[in-house]
Amino acid sequence: MRVNEELCIGCGSCVPYCPMGCISLDGKARIDLDECVECGVCFRSKVCPVDAIYEGELDELRLFRKTFSDPWIVHPSTNVPGRGTEEMKTNEVTGRFKRGYTGIAIELGRPGTGTRFYDVEKIAKACAAFGVEFEPQNPVTAIMSDKKTGKINERFMNEKTLSAIVEFTAPNEKVVDILKSIKEASKELSTVASLEVCCRREPDGSLPMEELAKKAGFTPSLNGKVNVGLGRPLAKEE
Repeated sequence: MRVNEELCIGCGSCVPYCPMGCISLDGKARIDLDECVECGVCFRSKVCPVDAIYEGELDELRLFRKTFSDPWIVHPSTNVPGRGTEEMKTNEVTGRFKRGYTGIAIELGRPGTGTRFYDVEKIAKACAAFGVEFEPQNPVTAIMSDKKTGKINERFMNEKTLSAIVEFTAPNEKVVDILKSIKEASKELSTVASLEVCCRREPDGSLPMEELAKKAGFTPSLNGKVNVGLGRPLAKEE
């Protein structure tokens, strides 16, 4: 995002609207472009009384930031808007996660913090060591130069976005070790991260991931997103 200094009256109305805190006031509003993730909140809020905030022409890297940070933008690699995929929210319809497997997602960054992709790579590499299958319909997977190692394309390593999600599926027998590896890798992060796991309920109503998470040293919260299976199944039970 940019500020037209000829129009800006230095009122400061835009400052609290930036989720990354990268707008400051020095007579005029100033945007720290290294910290700006191109989320567009300051522009879409229409808070500027003189319309001094505008979106300039975006080069490849600025557009990269925008596709990960602006929920209105569709990722060209997935045709899905937002920072992750829809798979973990529709698995009861698509049959995305089979019995005996767990879906795992690690979201790095949040409004107010963001994430750079050298941190995303740390988590991706920690998971790749177990031979996981990274979700192909995920924009982070699309920018990996080596999906077997979790290596992120070098030109994106220092780019900052609102958040990014590493997502994959793993057989249950590997889940405990993977979660322990994620916990260890998280100690090296310069941002925040949240861990999400998803699995099919067993016929008796139990959730295998609950016990697996506990064995890995986590205290799982089971009051998150729960699919109750109201959608029309598109996949056969296995």
